[in-house]
Amino acid sequence: MVLHGPNLSRLGRREPGIYGSKSLADVDAALVALGLSLGVEVTTSQSNHEGVLLDALLRADDDGCCGVLLNAGALAHTSLALADGVRAMAPLPVIEVHLTNTAARDAARQVALVGAACRARVEGFGVESYLLGLRGLLAVLDAQR
Repeated sequence: MVLHGPNLSRLGRREPGIYGSKSLADVDAALVALGLSLGVEVTTSQSNHEGVLLDALLRADDDGCCGVLLNAGALAHTSLALADGVRAMAPLPVIEVHLTNTAARDAARQVALVGAACRARVEGFGVESYLLGLRGLLAVLDAQR
């Protein structure tokens, strides 16, 4: 499962100098294609609402997901609810992804409430962060078997 947070529906149009020119549909298509090539099904969803993201996260294992890629957007820096949700899903691995290197941005984006709860973080590689994150998630799942 891939969960995209607030404002990610605007990828390709929102500050392309920071977030790149690829749309969210481009990101999702790349993830689905990589998943197919690796023998896994990838499902994606996006919401601007914290509660919707939390609900999707908390039902991931009930929906048959074996792991989650989570780009919570700005909520990654502020949401104790999402951080607690990630912790509640253990041992289901959750990997946080960000398009940008949040540590190199403004001070507010250097706080990693959600990331601290995740199994790992991948950031700063643009759209490739998602693809690297998926490969990392699959490596974690293989190691758990």
